[in-house]
Amino acid sequence: MNETIELIPRQKTILAFLAQFEKLSREQIAEKLEIIYPVSKATLARDLSELLERGQVVAVGNGPARFYRLTFQHPLLKTIDLHQYFAFDADQRQGVKTSFNNGLFVHLHDLLSKDEQSKFQNIFRSFTQATEKVDATIRQRELERFVIELSWKSSKIEGNTYTLLETERLIKENQETQGHPKQEAVMILNHKDAFQTIVKDRHAFRKINLRSIVELHNVLTKNLNIESGIRKHAVGITGTTYKPLDNEWEIKEALEKLIITVNSTAYPLEKGLIIASMMAYLQPFADGNKRTARMLANAVLLAHDYFPLSYRSVDENEYKLAQILFYETHNVYHVKRLFLEQYTFALSTYFI
Repeated sequence: MNETIELIPRQKTILAFLAQFEKLSREQIAEKLEIIYPVSKATLARDLSELLERGQVVAVGNGPARFYRLTFQHPLLKTIDLHQYFAFDADQRQGVKTSFNNGLFVHLHDLLSKDEQSKFQNIFRSFTQATEKVDATIRQRELERFVIELSWKSSKIEGNTYTLLETERLIKENQETQGHPKQEAVMILNHKDAFQTIVKDRHAFRKINLRSIVELHNVLTKNLNIESGIRKHAVGITGTTYKPLDNEWEIKEALEKLIITVNSTAYPLEKGLIIASMMAYLQPFADGNKRTARMLANAVLLAHDYFPLSYRSVDENEYKLAQILFYETHNVYHVKRLFLEQYTFALSTYFI
């Protein structure tokens, strides 16, 4: 089956409508497309024929009773147009799931198909072969570059205004840049310390536990006036009406379920994806949840001899929208897409 990324925008919109309404006739699809992509009957027929050929939709019935629906998809991986979904403000979006759903845990499997696993294993194998003879000096320099770029971008996602060059000077020379709040330098240096921690104790993260997660969060939030440990109060998330759990014991119970799920998942990239999506969704800490999710996912990847992600090329706004889409719809499609894009980026950028 061809990937959705190869489709033209109009065809992606058709899939988005089918994901939203489950089944539609050709006339209903044309009606909904009219506002965005007015098309002739012949053009729509070609689009539907191509989607049928690709195996992304199926047609049921004949004549006027014929309708189209999506081919079976993983319940968390249905195609949704990210920008179309966010055309409405948070209070205007329809069907938003506003509370934490424990039922998600039963679906946290098979997020990567066998073909995808094979593809990324081959990419990593090629990377390993290409880098195994890299000189030790170059290896150290590249590792330093990776740490700088991870610390910069992960902090930038959190609103940090240091530039990449200012981050490099801070990490390499311990020199802060004037005009920035002190806490921004602390956040960046905490990322550096956290990455050094997961490299030093990399095999400790082959199986994660509550203690290791809390300790990693403590390193990332050190001297930032963020309370340590599982939160005991409600938190809100900017840009969404979703409200995470607000009871300490329910949060701990959900976090334990997440730990069991991650530890029982075999494929390292799927482990990382589950952490990246669910830690942010659960929000177990008062603050610093997404940066902890990114670093914990990297810790698990490293523990299984996979290369970590720097997120250097990710668009921060798209990253945040993908997370909110998951909170509100339980759809992990775009979180997965960005995660795998950044993994591919890392393997094609560092030590090469």
